[in-house]
Amino acid sequence: MKIAPLYHALKKENIFEPKIIHTGQHYDYQMSQSFFNDLGLGSPDEFLEIGSGSHAEQTGKVMISYEKICERDKPDLVVVVGDVNSTMAAAITAKKNHRKVAHLEAGLRSFDREMPEEINRILTDSISDILWTPSIDGNENLENEGVAKEKIKLVGNIMIDSFCMLESKINQQNVLNELVLKKGNFVVLTLHRPSNVDSVETLEKIIRKVEKIEGTILFPLHPRTRKVLDSISLIGKNIKVIDPQSYLRFMSLVKNCSFVVTDSGGIQEETTYLGIPCFTLRDNTERPITIIKGTNQLVNADNLLDKIKDKKKGEIPPLWDGKTAERIVLHLKEVLF
Repeated sequence: MKIAPLYHALKKENIFEPKIIHTGQHYDYQMSQSFFNDLGLGSPDEFLEIGSGSHAEQTGKVMISYEKICERDKPDLVVVVGDVNSTMAAAITAKKNHRKVAHLEAGLRSFDREMPEEINRILTDSISDILWTPSIDGNENLENEGVAKEKIKLVGNIMIDSFCMLESKINQQNVLNELVLKKGNFVVLTLHRPSNVDSVETLEKIIRKVEKIEGTILFPLHPRTRKVLDSISLIGKNIKVIDPQSYLRFMSLVKNCSFVVTDSGGIQEETTYLGIPCFTLRDNTERPITIIKGTNQLVNADNLLDKIKDKKKGEIPPLWDGKTAERIVLHLKEVLF
């Protein structure tokens, strides 16, 4: 999702030769290859087939596999994105190979070190040579951690580039008709975070609250969540469970729903851009700009029903304009040549 706009922008320039290394950390077809297809990326240049496993297993496998590619290709710059295990693993491997590293979506902080993603973010930012931030709070976080200002560049939100790049295709999707839904008459629910879905008791508590929301609740089911949901005997008839969706179909659903209940990170940003109310089932967020400026609110199972009565309108943060990739290319021309 976050590399597509940048990849296409770099391909337009005759001074760059971008290559995509797909670690395979997200291994479900609907959540991986279909996204490549939707985003016009074709097939990755390298597919490491890492698959599932513990944090240590995934990190170690990525480092072992990517080291061989790094030593062979000797890239001038390794761009890592987001905050998953692959992000940190590729960054560490590249730096130990004496390669320059740029972190796209740098500086985000939840200030909760029990979140695996927070460790990934901190470690990746601490060793990166270039830090591209999506919002001004990212700059502030990095400066507070002692990162030199000249390494930090506010470029905007690359996820919005992806949406803008594909908006016409998103508008052409027929998913509402297929699922017999009307614009503004349904809610999108997504759950995948371990703290919400790994415990049957916790997940069931959330489901029992969500099913009290009026109207149809559309629930694209993450593979991690499916394992636990099968243990819950009865789910309200208003909750419509569907398979994971491609990016185009999913964003069509988000764009046309009344509001979103989620524990995801990226959806907080996309709903803010679209002006769709978002209720995030977490104690904290690494994207506070979506709360300060946008439509997002942090909630829990106990206060969810009360919170959805008070939906925020919000506004779009600066530089969330679909031109982040262009700014990155200009910045690379400044720092690499």
